Amino acid sequence: MSQPTAAGDAAPATMRAVVVTRPGGLDALEIKDVPVPVRKPGWVRIRVKAFGVNESEVTTRKGGSDAEVTYPRIPGIEGVGIVDQADENSSLKPGQQVATMMGGMGRSYDGAYAQYVTVPAAQVIPFETDLPWEVVGALPEMFQTAYGSLTTGLDLKAGQTLLIRGGTSTVGLSATTIAKELGATVLSTTRSAERSGELRAAGADHPLVDNGTLADQVREQMPDGVDAALELVGCSVLADTLRTVRRHGTVCFTGALAGQWTIPDFSPFMIPGGVRLTSYAGEAADLPADVLAHQLQAIAEGRLKVPVAKVYHGLEQIRDAQADLESGTTPGKHVVVLDD
Repeated sequence: MSQPTAAGDAAPATMRAVVVTRPGGLDALEIKDVPVPVRKPGWVRIRVKAFGVNESEVTTRKGGSDAEVTYPRIPGIEGVGIVDQADENSSLKPGQQVATMMGGMGRSYDGAYAQYVTVPAAQVIPFETDLPWEVVGALPEMFQTAYGSLTTGLDLKAGQTLLIRGGTSTVGLSATTIAKELGATVLSTTRSAERSGELRAAGADHPLVDNGTLADQVREQMPDGVDAALELVGCSVLADTLRTVRRHGTVCFTGALAGQWTIPDFSPFMIPGGVRLTSYAGEAADLPADVLAHQLQAIAEGRLKVPVAKVYHGLEQIRDAQADLESGTTPGKHVVVLDD
């Protein structure tokens, strides 16, 4: 059956949302009254309580995304909130706390920069926590990308050594905390020596200052090379990252903070003999509900730290949030909370 079940209070006919009608600067982020989205069979409508602000959404606003993104569009590739409506036979019930991310959200269909969002049920993760929305709102995309990279991408095990290149990014900081929870030894990079303390605070055992060449630094710490490397900076440094890894170790390419996603005239022989190269793009299913529950418990107990840069209240502050994200002056996740 696909008959909906609904929350106790019926959703209003309209909602407030951030709409990008055309690519542009911060003024392209317009707050409008729009119809509340109608849920399709197999989808879930969520009342949004908080969402993280991401580089992907800045790219969408500027018009730099691929052809998947059309306008007008409500951005937002992740969000947390309360189930408002779901199929009658769904395991998801109105009133449940849920997270959602990726899967075309905010790109091929409208995303979480709104009071309500509809998404396929397969990319909704239920959870229960007393943590505040501003904390939980920082997690979905960040944890899914970090956890998926370390597990699906690298198959990281306790006792192994991990290099995170791009360690002061939100995914890098999250990957550090998760890798330490898994029992790994972590080397993590920053381009500025002044930010080494941030890496240590996240749990990094060996902060490294990245001047564009890391292989020699890593080999000083680990003469045979690290077991695994998470590449978040991009193709401009990938060849060097590959040289930091031991034979039969693995490099996982997940991000391109430096903006370079491809290598001109790539040759497979740039990969050192015996070193493995993979990539991770990810989806919500890569962050199982039990894993998210474990991470939420670890946060509540103080064993995991959430790198929140700043919390914004209300859609009216979305321009400030994207401006602060672009400035790069405050490390961590920028989170918008929709207060009741």
